[in-house]
Amino acid sequence: MSKFQKKRGKSNPEVSTASLPDIIFMLLFFFMMVTVMRDAEMKLMINTPSASELVKLSEKNLVNYLYIGKPVKKFQETYGTSPRLQLGDKFSTIADIPLFLEKHKIKVPEAKRGRITSSLKVDGEVTMGIVQDVKTQLRKSGQLIVNYSAKPRNE
Repeated sequence: MSKFQKKRGKSNPEVSTASLPDIIFMLLFFFMMVTVMRDAEMKLMINTPSASELVKLSEKNLVNYLYIGKPVKKFQETYGTSPRLQLGDKFSTIADIPLFLEKHKIKVPEAKRGRITSSLKVDGEVTMGIVQDVKTQLRKSGQLIVNYSAKPRNE
């Protein structure tokens, strides 16, 4: 007789799934914490022009975005099809720009307020009239650092 016998009929133990819910909730909690929600709902159709010399903005919290374009289909019945200005989450007029800038300036530390940039996201089909009016209002409000958003040119 041999001392060692083969164990027949026994298989490897099953993998325990008791800790699986804990792992799933940890992943869910992680993604909830690191996900950044979009600041503003886009109510305008904006197809930015392409450019070859682009510079990425370094500090996103120092940028206020001003959108200029035609309203999307669901807002065209109310606001028409002419180009409009969107500040944050709502349609605005050019006279609302100083208040919008002040609200953003309050959120920024005082040492960085001189580096606040206004980024214009303008549809390529919009005429320069409304853009010039916005730039004039920005200048009157003391906002002299202005950036035009564009997408990279495919060469």
